[in-house]
Amino acid sequence: MHSFQEKSKINPAKKNAVALKAFFKITDKWGLTSEEESILLGIPLSTLYRWKNKKDGVLSHDTLERISYVLGIYKALRILLPTEDTANQWIKKTNQAFLFNGKSALDKLMQGHVIDLADVRRYLDAERGW
Repeated sequence: MHSFQEKSKINPAKKNAVALKAFFKITDKWGLTSEEESILLGIPLSTLYRWKNKKDGVLSHDTLERISYVLGIYKALRILLPTEDTANQWIKKTNQAFLFNGKSALDKLMQGHVIDLADVRRYLDAERGW
């Protein structure tokens, strides 16, 4: 019988590869540019291109946190909106909510701070009633 700790240990390289694959799949659905992806991840474009080509990389805690927020935003949009297309388009649509002030969620996210990702995630969670 394995202990809980042994079961919970995930190969870091595999975890990073899965996180990157999910991130790039979402940003592709959202129609983001490489520059926008690099801002979301908080990394230089050269690192982004290396990760895209290899489909893996050494991810910092900050990068994993950013990816986690993107996954949460994506999930919340899929729950809140009636179709996948509508959910994927939302990120670029202007929004009159106070947080966005007539700009899109992507405009907010392009400020490049982790707190911006967290704010959009919290906004969507509030819309879901969480």
